[in-house]
Amino acid sequence: LRPEPHRPPPRPELAVRTRHVALVPDGARATPGLLRRMRDALEATSDATIRVVAVPVGSVRPRCLSLEVDVKAWTARYGHADLDPDPAVDLCGALDESPAVLLLRTRDLFSLPFPLTLPLVTSLSLQASLRGWRLLLLPDAFPQAPRPPLTPHDLWKAQTSLEQRRRALMERFHLKLELLPDGRQRWHGCSKATPRCFPTIRSQTPQYLLAGRWTPPCCLRALRLTAGRVVAELEAAGVRYWLEGGSLLGAVRLGDIIPWDYDVDLGLYREDVPKCRWLAAVLGSGRPVEDPEGFVWEKAAEGDFFRVHFSRSNRLHVDLWPFYARPGGVMTKDTWLGHRQDVEFPERFLVPLVPVAFAGVTAKAPNDARAFLELKFGPGAVERPEYPNPEVRRL
Repeated sequence: LRPEPHRPPPRPELAVRTRHVALVPDGARATPGLLRRMRDALEATSDATIRVVAVPVGSVRPRCLSLEVDVKAWTARYGHADLDPDPAVDLCGALDESPAVLLLRTRDLFSLPFPLTLPLVTSLSLQASLRGWRLLLLPDAFPQAPRPPLTPHDLWKAQTSLEQRRRALMERFHLKLELLPDGRQRWHGCSKATPRCFPTIRSQTPQYLLAGRWTPPCCLRALRLTAGRVVAELEAAGVRYWLEGGSLLGAVRLGDIIPWDYDVDLGLYREDVPKCRWLAAVLGSGRPVEDPEGFVWEKAAEGDFFRVHFSRSNRLHVDLWPFYARPGGVMTKDTWLGHRQDVEFPERFLVPLVPVAFAGVTAKAPNDARAFLELKFGPGAVERPEYPNPEVRRL
């Protein structure tokens, strides 16, 4: 099955001539008639959603789980399956990684885009969930061949190999987060040590929107952490700031970042900039400054505003826009990037500023957020969500 440069590409679907296929892990020993009983159980069911029959290998029975794969949110959510108190069989959305023999119809297996990708049970569970398939877990078991006890080093190697395969699988399936039944989270996306998950934004439209997805959850987590850091520093320094643009829209609608947004925008009074020690350091040195928590503060190359990055490697960021009042009590700034919300506004929206929940912290916002947003985005902006550039991609 492994591709080799001097041979044609392997096509196992052309070599399998039987109606059914059994996928058998190493170490499983044959039991007379059990494969036939698995086949009969699959063919006897009247439930069209049951496409896989599973039987454990050895004494450890796999856990029967529920599974929901949210493609738009790059997330797989596992839960505890609702089981009958005294079942002859279990109906599962997924199984954990305990060894099991899986039996499918040949046409079903090879209709999957990744029929034999490892780790096999996880791979088939994810693809089955996306198609509304379920797994029938029988009470029987295949015996496992006796093995010498594994050394601690062998156990570590096996666990490391499984983790590497799982990470490769999640990257291939474009899943960034697994939510486990016990409440734990397994992250597979970007971090402070890696670049962000998407390339340069073009026409205010990130690549993931074009692919029918929203912001990867690891990127949203990084934006929340960066926003929390910036808000805490501005609050401590007594800087007058407020949520701007799409960030204020997210706060009013959700108390959080909009699920498809790719940065956070804050406005602040230009005369307050030197109060923040990191902004003052940027102004004084003319170079980016990295704070003790690894966030990078810098002057933006595009104009007269500041940018705070999640890290040197990961350029997810918060933009800080210095505004000042011109005669007549109108707030303006020196850099305009041509976004539709880039307009001047009366200073009365900022006197006073009011607290609002945003991305896990309490931030400051204009005192009449709805009127402020309708001035910037037009009537009904709060009730009618839309992507940043509807001419390229609509919600």
